[in-house]
Amino acid sequence: MESSGGIVLVLGGYLLVLLALGFWGSRDSKSLAGYYVAGKKLPSWVIAFSSTSTGESAWLLLGLTGMGYMVGFHALWVVLGEFLGVLIAWKYVARPFKEYTDRYDSITVMDYLEARFRDNKHVLRLVGTVIILSMVTAYTAAQLTASGKAFNSFLGADYATGVTLGAVVILFYTTVGGFKAVAYSDLLQGVLMFSCLLLLPVAGILASGGWDSFIENLRLQDPALLTLMGSGGFNLTSVFSAIGFVAIGCAFLGSPQLLTRFMAARSQSDIIRGARIAIPCILVFDVGAVFAGMAGRVLFPALTDPETVLPVMSIELFPSIVTGLFLVTVLAAIMSTVDSLLILASASVVRDVIQQTLKVAIRERVLSLIGKLVTVVIGTMALVAALMEVRAIFWFVLFAWSGIAAAFTPTIICSLFWDKTTKAGAIGGMISGFVATIVWVLFFKERFFDLYEMIPGFIVGFAMVIGVSLFSRPPQGAKEEMTSIMVEARKSFF
Repeated sequence: MESSGGIVLVLGGYLLVLLALGFWGSRDSKSLAGYYVAGKKLPSWVIAFSSTSTGESAWLLLGLTGMGYMVGFHALWVVLGEFLGVLIAWKYVARPFKEYTDRYDSITVMDYLEARFRDNKHVLRLVGTVIILSMVTAYTAAQLTASGKAFNSFLGADYATGVTLGAVVILFYTTVGGFKAVAYSDLLQGVLMFSCLLLLPVAGILASGGWDSFIENLRLQDPALLTLMGSGGFNLTSVFSAIGFVAIGCAFLGSPQLLTRFMAARSQSDIIRGARIAIPCILVFDVGAVFAGMAGRVLFPALTDPETVLPVMSIELFPSIVTGLFLVTVLAAIMSTVDSLLILASASVVRDVIQQTLKVAIRERVLSLIGKLVTVVIGTMALVAALMEVRAIFWFVLFAWSGIAAAFTPTIICSLFWDKTTKAGAIGGMISGFVATIVWVLFFKERFFDLYEMIPGFIVGFAMVIGVSLFSRPPQGAKEEMTSIMVEARKSFF
């Protein structure tokens, strides 16, 4: 390995930029709307990159590249699922959700659900807060685990040092700068991820002798790497695996950390323009990750940990200054998700519980300070969890990703498109989707071809929302309200 001086130089510059963004964003983080949704003033290009990079995380650069390394073309089912998820989210979900939340003056997703279902008892807020806090801590711990792997792979640094340094920087700019700093840092991080995943697979394939040599080498290692159905061929295990990979993209339709981007958009026009950036961006992200992993399989076929394929490739193929850019890109993927999760969890505690449920009479400036303290506490809890055990990033992130998605997506989708959805149905769907995901992982997954837990979570969640709603009364005026919303949402998309 070349001297690590260039890597450290690039890393130091990147961390200084993030700290500067934190100070810059602090001017607008003194109110709750400023701290949690940047005053709803974000332009199209910011929400596009922020949404896409938040949805991907270290799972993309370490987890999906590792999956490409292990299973080859079979990982392309993930690409299909995420492309469809992002396309449907921006085309069909974003505009009505933005219209609803603007009318309700919502700051959080729970603001929207409470207003949509006229929940004066705040049951939806409390249920949502419990789910968010439990999953966010696990999700954030997995991301910090990735930062430890990244520092260890690139610089040979101690795992605990890498985890701690990553956590400290994220907590600083998130706490000081709020959602504005988060969104603009996501923009920077998204551009880095885009560039990295354009460059690395091309460099890897060229280093392996070009496309024909690349394909032939994979065929010699294992012909199954070049088949969409994987090593099992067309059997139930492979089919269930492909379905599970496609289902990963469904989370883009209703996960709160992603919906917040639509809420924070400056206007409906910015959502339309943002879609034109986000949709092609997700293709570059995912295709690049899979093919980078496959190129790494050709060049370094004996890696003990496939999730280190990107660091190994960058170190071996590029000079140290470029390797430093790859390191900060991995950190960018981690940070773009962790900062959003911390803001989401903090908003659940401060806005949904303290201000709206308990009705504590505190000035907004003080509430904003409490929000920052909560951000630090949650981040510290995740740091402690990450220091306790190293996990497989791909699968652990998918578990947390599916837990949040199965709890919220069925309720969000029904609330946007079915006027007969009721408060009881929404509550039942959130609880049952969340519980079903956990129960499936603990008791059934191994016995059912490792079927991805989001699928039973979605099935149970949708069944409960619809079933309970059929036997309860929808909110007064919901039909007329939805008709009005859809008039705006059905205007030309492209």
